[in-house]
Amino acid sequence: MKSLIVGSMDGNAGKTSLIIGLARASGKSFGYIKPLGDRLVYRKKRVWDYDASLMTNIFGMTQNPEDITAGFEHLKLRFKYDEAGAKNRVLAMAEEVGAGKDILFVEGGKDIEYGISFYLNVLSLAEYLNGKLVILVGGDENYIVDNVIFIKKYLVFSGMDFGGVIINKVRNVEDFKDVYIPMMDKAGINILGVIPYREELTFFSMEYLSQYLLARVVAGEEWLNRRISNIFVGASSVDSAYSDILFHKENKLVVTSGDRSDMLLASFEDKCTAAVILTNNILPPQNILAKANEKKIPVLLVPIGVYETARQIESLTPLITSKNTDEIALMEQLVRENVKVDEIFKD
Repeated sequence: MKSLIVGSMDGNAGKTSLIIGLARASGKSFGYIKPLGDRLVYRKKRVWDYDASLMTNIFGMTQNPEDITAGFEHLKLRFKYDEAGAKNRVLAMAEEVGAGKDILFVEGGKDIEYGISFYLNVLSLAEYLNGKLVILVGGDENYIVDNVIFIKKYLVFSGMDFGGVIINKVRNVEDFKDVYIPMMDKAGINILGVIPYREELTFFSMEYLSQYLLARVVAGEEWLNRRISNIFVGASSVDSAYSDILFHKENKLVVTSGDRSDMLLASFEDKCTAAVILTNNILPPQNILAKANEKKIPVLLVPIGVYETARQIESLTPLITSKNTDEIALMEQLVRENVKVDEIFKD
């Protein structure tokens, strides 16, 4: 079994998406662990990492999500592990999950230094497992270049197999390659791929939103895979809504109170409405929910108010779910077309 450790310079760089694409493109059997969790999910008195749960669901892995993450809280982990203890825990996880597999994917914490105070940062993981380390970098062009040069100049990879850097979410790939790749080549940095930015991967699905808000699905459950690109807060009159350009944006989510039957009916009749969230645990009459099912519009119910709900949604990071099959296929395509997959997996 070979280990591939994937880290990033910043949070939300796309490590899990990259691993999904690599796993599908490799054609090899694999396991997955994420020793340090950074996306806490609490369900039925169980705690696990969202990415760990996603990987097990997408690929039908037999491990429980909580068993492929060592923990979350810095304070607790600092008291739980010294360096030897952290190493032994990672090695035990790798042996259990990777047994009989061609590859073990190991996802680092949210950035390069995350977890260093209790020996679970990504460089420590690479050292423990003697695997190949790949670092993911994203952002605007100048930020990417600064990060890549920083990696070359200041990170110490002695005793490690450092495979190189993958650059993610680049808006103009050809210009980037023409202007910046020669500079990186001159600095002696191995660039394993440049992945283009795709807007559709920045939208969230209603299934993910239902999990994030701990919402109850009261209508349209079959259409929770719909993606949302705009949010409209339905707190004004219907006449005001009709005159608001945001109300007519495609793939919009309407956030409103369940006692606003006028706003709900107007939203269901508007062809741009993709989903609705009802706030304050107020359910509308059954005929209103029947209209949502007729229009194939998913409806969620949450206990908090309109503006607090909208604020939480606007602050979230879009993540895929196991049912987002189009996005999963797109990740595989992007990796196959833009990443040196064979080089990453060669001995």
